[in-house]
Amino acid sequence: MKVYQRLARAFKAEGVTATFGMMGDGNMFWVHELHKLGGIKVHEVRHEGAGLGMADGWARTTQQVGVATATCGPGTTQLATAFVTAARASSPLVAFCGEFPTNDDEYVQRLDQSIFATACEAGFVRMATADAADDAVRKAFYLAKTERRPILLSVPMDLQQQEWDDDEPYKPSETLFTQGVVHPDQQALEKAADIISKSKHPVIIVGRGAQWSGAGDAVLKLGDRIGAIIATSLLAKTFLSECEYHAGISGSYATKGALKLLQEADCVIGVGASLNRHTTEGGYLYANAKYVQIDSKPHVIMSGVRAADCYLHADARVGVEALEKTLAARNFKSGGYRTPDVKAKLARHWDDTTEFPIDPGTVDPRKACMLLDEIVPSHIGMLSGSGMASGISQMMMVKRRSLMQAGSFFGCIGQMLPAAMGAVVATGKPAMLLEGDASVMMHLAEFETAVRYNMPLLVICLNNEALGAEYYKLDVKKMDVNTSVIPCPDLGKVAAAMGGKGAMARSMDELARAVKDWVANPGPMIIDLRISRTVMSVPYRRIHYGRED
Repeated sequence: MKVYQRLARAFKAEGVTATFGMMGDGNMFWVHELHKLGGIKVHEVRHEGAGLGMADGWARTTQQVGVATATCGPGTTQLATAFVTAARASSPLVAFCGEFPTNDDEYVQRLDQSIFATACEAGFVRMATADAADDAVRKAFYLAKTERRPILLSVPMDLQQQEWDDDEPYKPSETLFTQGVVHPDQQALEKAADIISKSKHPVIIVGRGAQWSGAGDAVLKLGDRIGAIIATSLLAKTFLSECEYHAGISGSYATKGALKLLQEADCVIGVGASLNRHTTEGGYLYANAKYVQIDSKPHVIMSGVRAADCYLHADARVGVEALEKTLAARNFKSGGYRTPDVKAKLARHWDDTTEFPIDPGTVDPRKACMLLDEIVPSHIGMLSGSGMASGISQMMMVKRRSLMQAGSFFGCIGQMLPAAMGAVVATGKPAMLLEGDASVMMHLAEFETAVRYNMPLLVICLNNEALGAEYYKLDVKKMDVNTSVIPCPDLGKVAAAMGGKGAMARSMDELARAVKDWVANPGPMIIDLRISRTVMSVPYRRIHYGRED
């Protein structure tokens, strides 16, 4: 067989079931072989970067290695923003990228892909010889799993065409190591218990690490023992929201009611959460609190280059269970924050009653998000972007859902449409994406990809026909906001022209009808929801205008 055939078989042996990318000279034979092998769904996209974005969404959802592909040179450079986003999201990925021929230094698409990978915060593995094919694939998957980041696997075109004579079975990367569970040190547990037993107002902040380890029941049990309010990082939004003492997102996206309670905390227990500047408001939110942090990494520095008062190096679930048992052995039990008054303050604390005049022919995005939360069933996942309008959906849509993802990793727009498509492929279930118009337009061509593969994805375009973030930043500086206004076509009609379903909504009734139609028959659909520019998210009011209402 040829080396490219061996490479394809190696990817299948690694357990790959889906790939995302575009075919070109540098990867076309490998892609062709994947089609022949069967068992791997090859998704051909319209932009290489979007393909990597889909693999990123797939990896975030499954917690398995996502696979993308691009040809050499310009195909690879198209991956830049998606690479950095995936790296910041700690997504395990392998990108199979062709490389220019080793015997042609003047090849028009030549590129030093190792330097490119480093600049994009990705790891790099190069297949230097044809007989190193197995080793290169195995190393790429090993690094993706153990370092939890994207790896660029660079494979020269001419080496792919050489003969492969070895008939030994491929040994997958999982044979190189055994994934174990990290248990906490007993001395550290006792120190953590000392801190918690002295607290009156404890808060537990759960992040993605708590979700990944299945720590939910353990956190609820610990919270009940110590009387803690439970909050989340943005990326773990609505996790454990069934708890009646759930305060929502901690930090920049915290509600006014929750902020007052969180500010009074004297102990913060971070579970699988990095406790970064956004979660702690740069340290100002929990200024008088002692910190206990539980994480599977050997150590994590919190916001402001500060270490926790007690760090427990442990799997989130195992660490929380051990901490609860340590407190139980001391017969410690506290009501803490769990009082009728606190429960009353947390009742519908996400409501935003500030009044704004609404532009004609548009809707209040806050009311729209609350309507969506009400009429879209909980088994349908929700994803949101990182623009201004996404701050509204992230704060006001509180229903616990089977899938919940936010896109605030690199501060870039445009990445969540591909990520949402990857998530839908991963689950095989319907999902909705709430995203701004500039973001949707950036990768609008990929909606045709969603149509081609009949993905049950509803895109709610929160469309204010402007670059929302810049609009308000210009306004604060008393500059001309109209320089950030960009007219937008009817995206519902665009979606229909691409073969999907689409609708324009300028009223709550039009929105409700369109959404109910999609819920009854999920498929690729865009709802162009025109929202009023007069309404800005709470975080923008705080950061740029210095007010809550």
